[in-house]
Amino acid sequence: MPEYKRPTSEEEFDKNFKQKKPLMNKTEAFFESSRCLFCYDAPCIKACPTGIDIPLFIKQIHTDNVKGSAKTIFKSNWLGNACGKICPTGVLCEGACVYNHQDVPPIQIGRLQNYATAKAMKEDFKLFKAGDDNGKKVAIIGSGPAGIACACELRTMGYAVDIYEAKEKPTGLTVYGIAAYKITNEEVLDELEYLKKQLDLNFICNHPIETTEQLQKLETDYDAIFLGVGLGATASLSLPGEEKENVVGAVEFIEEVRMQHAGLKVADRVVVIGGGNTAMDAASQSARLGAEKVTLAYRRGKDRMGAYGFEYDLAISAGVESLFEAQPVEIVGNGKATGVKFVKTQSKDGKLEYIDGSEFVVDCDLVIKATGQAKQGKFLQMINGLELDRRNKIVVKENTYQTTNEKYFAGGDAVNGGAEVVNAAFEGKMAAKGIEAWLDS
Repeated sequence: MPEYKRPTSEEEFDKNFKQKKPLMNKTEAFFESSRCLFCYDAPCIKACPTGIDIPLFIKQIHTDNVKGSAKTIFKSNWLGNACGKICPTGVLCEGACVYNHQDVPPIQIGRLQNYATAKAMKEDFKLFKAGDDNGKKVAIIGSGPAGIACACELRTMGYAVDIYEAKEKPTGLTVYGIAAYKITNEEVLDELEYLKKQLDLNFICNHPIETTEQLQKLETDYDAIFLGVGLGATASLSLPGEEKENVVGAVEFIEEVRMQHAGLKVADRVVVIGGGNTAMDAASQSARLGAEKVTLAYRRGKDRMGAYGFEYDLAISAGVESLFEAQPVEIVGNGKATGVKFVKTQSKDGKLEYIDGSEFVVDCDLVIKATGQAKQGKFLQMINGLELDRRNKIVVKENTYQTTNEKYFAGGDAVNGGAEVVNAAFEGKMAAKGIEAWLDS
């Protein structure tokens, strides 16, 4: 029997997808902030990719200077509210908290960060403004975390910025690709609206950049261009039967959940193939949508999974079953998938081997491939002089994020190959500084 009933209303969906990090109230924030030791050379700051002064913003909360706290956060991380909820804080700032060495729960840094920034958004604190117009224009392709962070930083410097987005809504991965129990659509878009009002951001949505002619026009019309294009669709498994109609990519499935909520009817029996964090999200969300049986299959052992341990535990707690050392070899069925054929594996001298005669089939009505995303190689190859590495990631200069085509800068997943939102926010901000240094040189 599944852990969750199928949601038929928005209220039931919200119940199944209860937020992992609920918003603190003032009393909770006061007491939690009182626990901070305000360490010298604080390890939590070093563990944060954006280098937020965490002890400072926590002390500001404790002294009821929430406005100052929010400014401290946003000054380092333009996606401070979203990151407070979706960052893997247990392996970043909270994982570095000195309390972990004393068998005491670490400070709930993420929730405190979310508390301060949410209050700033709700009360419309005026923390930033656009700089005086310097007469220069920058185009940003892609409105994900890297693009937004780059745009915000550039606006404070006085640059005119246009952000081109292929989809209907901006924010990229944050609204389309994050599990619904980590952050709501409303929270993502509220932060975006707050930043738009503060800095007069200009988004041009439903406007994909797809041709060399479009790129050439941008090169003519703008002084610099930032590439925040992220990654593409789910990569192919190259399995027989992969073309069947009820075989989908995890990224595409998660987007459907985010856009449709209770309107998405999940299949009764689901097989999720993969061992990364996206696989955990896809499996957990399938269970929360009321699937009767969800099987998470990975070709190696549990200890070799790329997913964080807490993400795996979350999926298991939702009722997901796991299947390790099982390599998919075929998706079976006639037109529609009815199962996945696996072969058992073993590791020998560090290499994965199939066990002869160990084939078996797991019956299912939906197959979700969580095996990574294809890079944007085809698009990026249209840009003259843009160097890509052997994995089709954009090659950039350290610190400035300038590409081998000097007019282009880049950050986010197209550069790092797929990291956290907080990494993209950092890279977008650093690229903005790189653009300023290049245009002023």
